[in-house]
Amino acid sequence: MKKILYLCIALTFFACKDEKKTSSSKTTETETTATTVKADTETEEEEKKLPILTGVQTRTAISKIPYDSWFGPNYSTYPVDKEVAFLVKPLLKDVKVKLFMGTWCEDSQREVPQFFRIIDVIKASEENIEIITVDEDKMTPEHLEDGFDITNVPTFIFYKDGKELNRIVESPVESLEKDMFTILSGKDYKHTYAE
Repeated sequence: MKKILYLCIALTFFACKDEKKTSSSKTTETETTATTVKADTETEEEEKKLPILTGVQTRTAISKIPYDSWFGPNYSTYPVDKEVAFLVKPLLKDVKVKLFMGTWCEDSQREVPQFFRIIDVIKASEENIEIITVDEDKMTPEHLEDGFDITNVPTFIFYKDGKELNRIVESPVESLEKDMFTILSGKDYKHTYAE
């Protein structure tokens, strides 16, 4: 009988000891999560404070401080599908790209750096790429958006011989590379908001 009593006391002791470890571990996880949420909130607040660019811009203007906080990471982490991207390169000859974007817009912050990553990987010229940044109403003080039916940003409009081939609106249907290839090779393409 004494042996059973000692065994119960020992089991209780060890059970309580394990309970404390579990409780401590849960506290650490909660603290870590809280820290992460706080860091994410601070980043979102910082990005909301970024000045909104409007008008014709250069790539440098949208990729330098303070916009490098989103341009750099989205550029460097994008895994370019090189096989498709290199099919795009010869099709870009004599094509002009008019890019409407918002420095305030998460979709622009994601897609525009990825677009330039593709351009850099295939070593395509940027001379035929025009960047126009708009405000939250998708407007510029100079009304550069007039006549282009900009409903969402980013909007990549591809032109050849002065004629619009097609456009990628807000986000690609498949991927930027695949959508560019479809548009530039003359295949049927409907952007995300096409009716």
